[in-house]
Amino acid sequence: MQKILTLNQISVKGLDRFPRDRFEVGTEIHDPDAILVRSHVLDSEHITPSLRAVARAGAGVNNIAVPAYTEHGIVVFNTPGANANSVKELVLAAMLLCSRGIAPGIEFVKSLEGIDDHDQLNAKVEKEKRRYKGHELAGKTLGVVGLGAIGSLVAEASLALGMEVLGFDPALSVEAAWRLSNEVKRMDNLHSLFGRADYITLHVPLLDATRQLINSESLKSFRHGAVLLNFSRQEIVDATALSVAIADGTVSRYFSDFPTPELLSLDQVSFTPHLGASTLEAEENCAMMAADQLIDFLANGNIRNSVNFPAVILERAGANGPGPHRIAVTNANVPRMLGQVMSVLADRNINVVDMLNKSRDDVAYNLIDIEGEPTPELLGAINDIEGVINVRTFEV
Repeated sequence: MQKILTLNQISVKGLDRFPRDRFEVGTEIHDPDAILVRSHVLDSEHITPSLRAVARAGAGVNNIAVPAYTEHGIVVFNTPGANANSVKELVLAAMLLCSRGIAPGIEFVKSLEGIDDHDQLNAKVEKEKRRYKGHELAGKTLGVVGLGAIGSLVAEASLALGMEVLGFDPALSVEAAWRLSNEVKRMDNLHSLFGRADYITLHVPLLDATRQLINSESLKSFRHGAVLLNFSRQEIVDATALSVAIADGTVSRYFSDFPTPELLSLDQVSFTPHLGASTLEAEENCAMMAADQLIDFLANGNIRNSVNFPAVILERAGANGPGPHRIAVTNANVPRMLGQVMSVLADRNINVVDMLNKSRDDVAYNLIDIEGEPTPELLGAINDIEGVINVRTFEV
C-alpha cells in the first residue's frame, strides 16, 4: 500500500484517481511515499527516508525547496498547462478592462442608486457616459512574451478577436511550435516586439534570465501608451521602473495578478488577488494531472513534467502476464555511472531486457528492466556505488 500525504485542500476529482486498494491518501499520513500539495511550503523538514516524490497541483514550484529534494533523489512534479485556459480567460478579461471604462462605469452607475426617476437616471447616464469611452481590441497589436501553454492560448484567442499578434519565445519547444497558429508573427527580439505592441502580456517562468525582464532599459522600447499585463510572476517586473514609466505615459495601464505595494495607489494600475488558476475547472485539472503523474511514477518509475528530473517514460512489458522486474537508479550525473551499474548486473548474470537512461543538470535517472526478481543483495550492491543517490524497485 502506497501512502500519499495531502497538505492542501485537493480537488476530490484528483483524489479519486488513486485506487483505494493500492493507495492510502490523507492529511495525517506518516512516512509518505509521496506528497500532493498546492501552496503549502515544503522545506527540507518534510524530507523523510520513505519520500519518493512531490507533486504540485499547479505550475509554479516556488513553495518547494527543489534543490534539497533533488539532493535526496526526490522527484518534484508540476502540472504545466492544466490551468492554462483559466489564466487565458483572465488575461482576456484584463485586456477588456484596460481598453474600456467597464469597472469605473459600473462604479459610476452604482453611485446613482438614490435616483428613483427613470428619466432622470437615463439623463444622468447619457450625460456622463463619455467619461468611460474606450477602445476596441480589434485592429490593435498584442505582443505575447512566452508562447508556452498559456501564451499560445492567449495568442489564439486574441487572433479570434481581430488583433494582430506578435510572439517572442527563444526557448519555444517543438511541441509548442506545432500548437501555435502561423498567423502569430514570431519576433527575433523583445525590442522589436515592445516597439510595435499596443498591449504586452507576459507568460514566462521566473528564472534568473527573466527576473526584472521589464526594467528601466526594456521600458525604453515600449510604444508610448502601451498596456502591460503580468500574469506570470511579480518579480518579472521592476515595480520602481514601471512606476516611472506610468508617470511619464510610456505605460498607460498595468494589470497584474500579483499585488505590489509600490503600485497599489496608482489609478492606472489594477490588481487581482492571484485569481489566475482560481477556477473550479483549473483546480480539478491540476489535481487530476498531478495524481496521474504520481500514480505512474510510483507504479512504473515513469517521470512526466518534473522540474528537477529528466522526462523518462519506458513502457512496461508483460501486459498479458508477469513481465520483467524494474529497477530505478538515481545517481549523480558524472561519467561511468551507468557502466558501473551494468557491471553489477553482469557480474551476477542478470539479463537486462530493456532500459532507458537520461540526465538533467546534476542528476541522472535510469529505468532498468531485468529478468528475475532483484534481491536485497543486488540492490545493496548498486546502492553502494559511489554517486548513486537511491535505488527503487516496482511491482511486476
